[in-house]
Amino acid sequence: MKHPLAPLFDGHDDVQAEIDRRPADPADHATATRRLLDAHHPARLTLTVSAVVAETPTAVTFRLRRPDGTDLPPFLAGQYVAVHADGTSRPYAISSSPARPDHWDLTVRRVPGGRISNHLADTVRTGDTLTTSGPLGTFHHNPLFHGDDVVFLAGGSGVAPALSMIRDIVDHGIARRFHLLYGSRSDGDILFRDELDALAADHPRIRVDHVVADPGPRWAGPTGLLTSGLVHALAGPLDGRMVYVCGPQALYPYALARLAELGHPARRIRFEANGAPADPTAQPHWPADAAPDAEVTVTARGRSFRTRSGRPLLDALEDEGVRPEAACRSGECGLCRVRVVKGTVHTAEEGRLRLSDTRFGYTHACVAYPVTDVELDV
Repeated sequence: MKHPLAPLFDGHDDVQAEIDRRPADPADHATATRRLLDAHHPARLTLTVSAVVAETPTAVTFRLRRPDGTDLPPFLAGQYVAVHADGTSRPYAISSSPARPDHWDLTVRRVPGGRISNHLADTVRTGDTLTTSGPLGTFHHNPLFHGDDVVFLAGGSGVAPALSMIRDIVDHGIARRFHLLYGSRSDGDILFRDELDALAADHPRIRVDHVVADPGPRWAGPTGLLTSGLVHALAGPLDGRMVYVCGPQALYPYALARLAELGHPARRIRFEANGAPADPTAQPHWPADAAPDAEVTVTARGRSFRTRSGRPLLDALEDEGVRPEAACRSGECGLCRVRVVKGTVHTAEEGRLRLSDTRFGYTHACVAYPVTDVELDV
């Protein structure tokens, strides 16, 4: 059948005649394409924990492999996978190298009240299985735009994607300068300290500086926070270098302010989104008359329940057994996108909505807060 737009192109009759002369193709291209997509971009994987490594008193690395020993889907250094457990999911950066596809390393740090981090650290042992997504995320080096001289400001477990990037540089022999400024609460909390220091010592294009907020008596390195003065002293003029930032939520506004003091343009800063905002009411567009502790009614999939205005919709939905697909939990990936049929929600600044979403009522449930009774199409 001739496509209705075909007559708009010169020589379309000759092209159509050539297509008609070709023998029919019996191959099932749709199935082959689906198989290829599932291999490289799986929605779910059930993986075996082949090793559990205690990195620090508060952090554990889980090494994951396929049960049959075949390679895992490829990823870009800096990407993450979502781990599904206890009726919910959380994203964890892959700390291993893309050059070693037989395994993924996920480094998990305990956090006070952390539902999944503490669950994993307390219960998962070698030989257990974990369900994950495929690799996701845009927090990775793009050689066309990020250049070959980069700086990475990391805090706490935010060093995991930095280690993956460093391992990638070393394993693939990439000619890229990489300067890691890594802030930790204490010298006992520094993740991967020995490996990072050894890699920096062996590779002159890699530099690692540790900064400790509460040092012990034997610590001789920089102390305090990553102030603008300390960043300049350690990294020198940033000029046009790309700066990556990853760590606890409090690091992001702090680092952005310090980089602004140094005159570094926002377009040369890459942030790894790391969860919903700790206090959505602190954002300037939070409705002045909406109390975060006020209870509202949420209706979805034919059921209604009560929740607080200051709680992300995704968390409330999951607790009621309504579980949209989700991965990043920070507004970036858009997998938990839902439509607000009735009522009003506050979508946090972290939500990366499309231009049409506001017009048609869509939001990302992980960073959306119901400020009135709402009805959702999930």
